[in-house]
Amino acid sequence: MGARTMMMTIRRILLDERGDLEDLPPVTVMIIAAMIPILGIVVFLGRYGLTDNSVLSAAFAAARDASMSRGTDAVAHAKEAAQLALGDNTHCASLDVTIGGNGLTTGLGQTGTVTATITCRVNTGDLSIPGIPGSMTITKTASSPVDPYRER
Repeated sequence: MGARTMMMTIRRILLDERGDLEDLPPVTVMIIAAMIPILGIVVFLGRYGLTDNSVLSAAFAAARDASMSRGTDAVAHAKEAAQLALGDNTHCASLDVTIGGNGLTTGLGQTGTVTATITCRVNTGDLSIPGIPGSMTITKTASSPVDPYRER
């Protein structure tokens, strides 16, 4: 088989004489164009999952810290614990920490719980994908028991 015959065979295989090779770039562009929004949705869901877990962890840390604090210092300690728990994982555009429950007002020997509710608003406008909001708000609540024999 000569060089010319070999080149013709290779060309026939590659081009298949139906123009398949010429149709490849538009198909590739269409696949890439379809993959970009899917990739954006995956990034959004990953960011949502990370934020959701971080806010839940912050709620548990805030409730635990508030349950171990004295009544007047509980809110300040809970906010500090929430911010430390969020750390560098989540950047909240606004962070709201609410402390509730009866644990800080019960008498000595009575059981009670402290509840911490964390609301975090995270900006997602940098994703620029249609259908994804510019920000998302995640609210999580956690409770922690108060030692009934601890001085309040």
